[in-house]
Amino acid sequence: MTKQMDLGGSFTLPKTSLTLNRMGYGAMQLAGPQVWGPPRDVHSAAKILRDAVAAGVNHIDTSDFYGPHVTNQIIKQALHPYSDDLIIVTKVGARRGEDKSWIHALSRQELIDAVHDNLRNLGLDRLDVVNLRVGGVMGPSEGSIEEPMSVLAELKRQGLICHIGLSNVSPKQLAEGQKISEIVCVQNLYNVAHRSDDGVIDDLAKQGIAYVPFFPLGGFNPLQSSLLDAVAASVQATPMQVALAWLLQRSTNILLIPGTSSTSHLRENLSAATLQLPPETIADLNSIGNSPKQ
Repeated sequence: MTKQMDLGGSFTLPKTSLTLNRMGYGAMQLAGPQVWGPPRDVHSAAKILRDAVAAGVNHIDTSDFYGPHVTNQIIKQALHPYSDDLIIVTKVGARRGEDKSWIHALSRQELIDAVHDNLRNLGLDRLDVVNLRVGGVMGPSEGSIEEPMSVLAELKRQGLICHIGLSNVSPKQLAEGQKISEIVCVQNLYNVAHRSDDGVIDDLAKQGIAYVPFFPLGGFNPLQSSLLDAVAASVQATPMQVALAWLLQRSTNILLIPGTSSTSHLRENLSAATLQLPPETIADLNSIGNSPKQ
């Protein structure tokens, strides 16, 4: 797959020169089962990345705790030296336990080590964007983020990080983070069935900040809806393509990072960027989630 594709337009991160095509690629699935260890076929994983970039993807989302280390090493193997327009967004704030669990890693030294691990395994001198992950696996948790944010702001001043984003945060935590450093993106759980961040998306759009929904297709529990299936049949697309198209039409500051380890699935995901859903279909899909009143 070498032909450049229409990827839903582009979005420039606030106060940066980083312009991302709105349909990107999430690299989590390049690791082995349960995001642990190497994949069965490293060469195929590397080919997925090269196919994505050849199709026009210039936004790859990753983390050194995927694997751990595995995903970043595959990205380096497949794409290094990187093209000038390729933007790699990584995240820190967690580590993997020996039992494959996901553990908070928000101390000063853990964050410093994580940034250096990302730099080394990606083969970079500085990181384009680093998301600070502070909540649980599926959503925000209460508490101040001042200490970990201050560490990333220090690393930014040192030139190891260009820009900072946040992941799994509440509106209160976002406001707290913005007092410490410019925030260029927020990465929270959101999809057609999980709409609790509707207000957050609209507020970020007004500020020109990108919103990057993780688990846009449901993640560990894939989206299932008879209405989604019916809409997909009516527009001759797959339910997952409809779910991605709905997100792109939801707001122009939404950037997508669906992941896959299959070339055919990659092509299917990227093709969703050209799927235009009529207003009445959007209204039907909106009923899937319990959207709060605006």
